Amino acid sequence: MGERYDVVVVGGGAAGLSGALALGRARRSVLVVDGGEPRNAPAAEMHNYLGRDGTPPGELLAAGRAEVVGYGGEVVSGEVVSAAREGDGFTVSLADGRTVAARRLLVTTGLVDDLPDVPGLREQWGHGVLHCPYCHGWEVRDQAIGILATSPMSMHQALMWRQWSADVTLFVHGQAEPTDEEWEQLAARGVSVVVGEVAAVESDGDRLTGVRLASGQVVARDALVVAPTFTARSAVPESLGLPVEPVEAMGTVVGHAVPSTPVGSTDVPGVWVAGNVTDLMAQVIGAAAAGLKAGAGINGELIMEETRLAVAARRAASSAEIQVGAPAGAGAR
Repeated sequence: MGERYDVVVVGGGAAGLSGALALGRARRSVLVVDGGEPRNAPAAEMHNYLGRDGTPPGELLAAGRAEVVGYGGEVVSGEVVSAAREGDGFTVSLADGRTVAARRLLVTTGLVDDLPDVPGLREQWGHGVLHCPYCHGWEVRDQAIGILATSPMSMHQALMWRQWSADVTLFVHGQAEPTDEEWEQLAARGVSVVVGEVAAVESDGDRLTGVRLASGQVVARDALVVAPTFTARSAVPESLGLPVEPVEAMGTVVGHAVPSTPVGSTDVPGVWVAGNVTDLMAQVIGAAAAGLKAGAGINGELIMEETRLAVAARRAASSAEIQVGAPAGAGAR
């Protein structure tokens, strides 16, 4: 851990491992520091990853780690708490007191799903309580689905999930009731609406069974859809002066992320980001692609830096040779 690496990757999810793999194949020295808390850990399977649809998330990460190590990369368990500029690189500090040096940083720490404060909801997260229809819609197709309104986007969620089931109920849950136009759209699509606060999520232990209203009425449901607030795990970028910024979708703030260019570079030279820490909507395959793109960008940046240093060294050597070969009192050109 006392070594200086070309790149330290903070976070060992799909984005981080993909970036590390690209860098390892580019013959860079790479260290991945992973806290072991992947966002999709509650899910039994991941989907829409071509060639690996239905793979358990942990299985993909284990395969990724093995591939990174196979190309000479290192993967260690730990939590990076901060980083600081030191010379032309960075010092990275871990929670257990260890430090490591890097020429470049790739931050792929992901995000935290901040869930509505409804009893019984968190326990079902990733199983009976869902968010993304592209991740889980097929698994609950034709079942009784509830939409827990948490923002103006919930209307959009209700119409979207209707694609997967004809039995969809929107629970207004203290949000503004649909407009006349929205009522018409919901009615046309056969989406039921329940006006009233949701008091709890009911389950029989493992399986979600319904939604209990404040009135005491229980509406039977097989799955409940929520819209979390997405909060980037941004401690490391913020320690380097990179603030998070609000992210909007359809006029609603859905969370906060670290801004970056399309290839993952940031306003702090040498610091790159990829995955959910900068793209709140990225699924696993998108995060992996972003990690690859950032890894390639970092390697290209290092190549140019090394080229500049090599040119400077060559010029210095040539100048020294001229000085040594010049007659006494003559000045070199």
